[in-house]
Amino acid sequence: MDKKKNSQITRILAVLALAATALILVLTIGGATGGGDDPAKDSGNKPRKQANRPKTKQKTYEVKAGDTLTGIAQKTGIPIARIEKLNPDLDPQALTLGQKLKLR
Repeated sequence: MDKKKNSQITRILAVLALAATALILVLTIGGATGGGDDPAKDSGNKPRKQANRPKTKQKTYEVKAGDTLTGIAQKTGIPIARIEKLNPDLDPQALTLGQKLKLR
């Protein structure tokens, strides 16, 4: 009787070990390939509505002390390329205090 009981316990333990091994394998492969439904990791899948809209409705911007073209683009939400296109005579390296830049 002991031999039969030991055989049953051994079989149950073998099935449990196989299931545990399969679970570990699935978790390892899923983690390595980025699988999962973590919304914090999926932030790149949602369309950005804010990125295409300017932050300002101003038609012009007056250059202030310490302004750079990059800083102005970030403040206004207007891309640098657009500012340069609207202001063809603009020298980004030589912005002057009080200079008016077209934004629209």
